[in-house]
Amino acid sequence: MVALLEAVAAMSTPFLSSEEYDERAHLLYNEGRYEEALTVLREGLGVYPNAVGLHVGVGYARLAREEIAWARRSFDEALGLDADHEDALAGLGEVLIKLGQMEQARQVFARTLELGYQDDVELMLQVGRALFREGLAEDSRPYFEAAMAQAPDNAEAVALIGYMQHRLNDDDKAIATLRRALQMDPEHTEARIYLANVLYDRGEHEAALYHLDRTTPEDHWDELGIWRLMELKRSIHKVADNDPDLQLWEERLADLAGDTDDIDEMLAEVEATVLEQEEKAARTQLELFGTMLVELSDQRRDPLDHRVIARDGRAFKGTWDDIVRQMKE
Repeated sequence: MVALLEAVAAMSTPFLSSEEYDERAHLLYNEGRYEEALTVLREGLGVYPNAVGLHVGVGYARLAREEIAWARRSFDEALGLDADHEDALAGLGEVLIKLGQMEQARQVFARTLELGYQDDVELMLQVGRALFREGLAEDSRPYFEAAMAQAPDNAEAVALIGYMQHRLNDDDKAIATLRRALQMDPEHTEARIYLANVLYDRGEHEAALYHLDRTTPEDHWDELGIWRLMELKRSIHKVADNDPDLQLWEERLADLAGDTDDIDEMLAEVEATVLEQEEKAARTQLELFGTMLVELSDQRRDPLDHRVIARDGRAFKGTWDDIVRQMKE
């Protein structure tokens, strides 16, 4: 029945199948155009509501936009249509990590191994990275190793093994593995920078500079490697502080610092807004308290008059003190 409905839909829109919607959205996703990708996916789901791949695509687009609850809903819908869909399982695992549900995430990820998806190199790398980012290096091991077993010449898989080994404090193996990754792909700058930092931490400064010298400022998205490169150029190559060779690196540092300053500025604005709201609330409470005190003071200064008629018919009016005084007279 589903196949018949999709066939009818395809006849009404002969140029776009569900796979084509998925491909278009995927291209937009890779360009970081998540809202446009979602628009394409929604359009596709309007035609093919049971297309698992489109639900999965929505999940990843939502995840990229940090819309965690909506991402989970999309992955759940995909798994409701196909409980063994590998990309939906991987996406749901990432959502669970975002929610701090680590044990559930481990179980969902492990399901991909149970279903025999070890031969899907990209899937194994995706799952391994998700775990590694959370500091779960040991948990990432079977996924990285599965990827490398399937693609022993894949420089990315080999490099990730090296990162994992370093995180597990096995620097000798990490250095050897990262060097092997660079032999496979000399342009793997992430692995080169990582290796340089490991060598620097071991005191092998000339070896570290050898690798840092083979990177460009645009290869760096963290200030640490740049600071170390500039320091080593000064100490080993005796480069002066005003040397033009350092100018591009200083400019890149300024760019990275500018990005950080923007974030810090945003956080400062949020903090200022919160403090302002708290101060306003405190002022309001203080004003209310002050008003209450004034009213109490007024009541004490201007007590209410009372009127009392004695048994002999005499009437007394005033405060209680006044009435007592009048009755004694």
